[in-house]
Amino acid sequence: MNDGNAALALRLEGIVKTYNPGRPGAVQVLRGASLAIAPGEMVALVAPSGAGKSTLLHIAGLLDTPDSGDVEIAGTRAVGLKDQARTRLRREAVGFVYQFHHLLPEFSALENVALPCRAAGLSRADAEARARDLLEGVGLASRLGHRPAALSGGEQQRVALCRALANRPRLLLADEPTGNLDPTTSGAVFETLMGLIRNEGLAALVATHNMDLAARMDHALRLEEGRLVPA
Repeated sequence: MNDGNAALALRLEGIVKTYNPGRPGAVQVLRGASLAIAPGEMVALVAPSGAGKSTLLHIAGLLDTPDSGDVEIAGTRAVGLKDQARTRLRREAVGFVYQFHHLLPEFSALENVALPCRAAGLSRADAEARARDLLEGVGLASRLGHRPAALSGGEQQRVALCRALANRPRLLLADEPTGNLDPTTSGAVFETLMGLIRNEGLAALVATHNMDLAARMDHALRLEEGRLVPA
């Protein structure tokens, strides 16, 4: 725990990551990337494909480990934690949204959103109540019992957003969350995303190619030669 940064939802300091180190073709993707995000803050991450956005998000979300550098989520330092503690911190403090919704096809919208709550130990009634509140809040009150195949692309992504927030994380990490949608639907889903983030009071790091969407966030960062600079 770093008391000076305990209020931050996410702190990355000097993150270095190299793929295939010590071998021919080694690629150093991150070369000392640093950032700090406070609760309630939305930060855009912009960079061309292959620049390391997904790697940075995976490290920030404890799905990958850096070669060196420090990762702190909601005041807890993740570097050095054992696997079980890392998993618990990720499950309790971080929500993920991807370009593709990854909803379970055999479950309804309500069941998909309730699943993380059930995994965290909530009763079925409490988990479904939380899922219902979130889905109704994004305009899907009439779609609770529909399976993903019966939902539009925009509706599927709204369900995915709700699922990411089901356990009330401190930090949302989103990797091109509107990249698979047409421009009109993309704008509507982004409005939903912003509304959920503001209502839930969490921090968000959103990777996007869409500079119009990036401009609507609190500020934007760009990956440049493995470091983060203002966009």
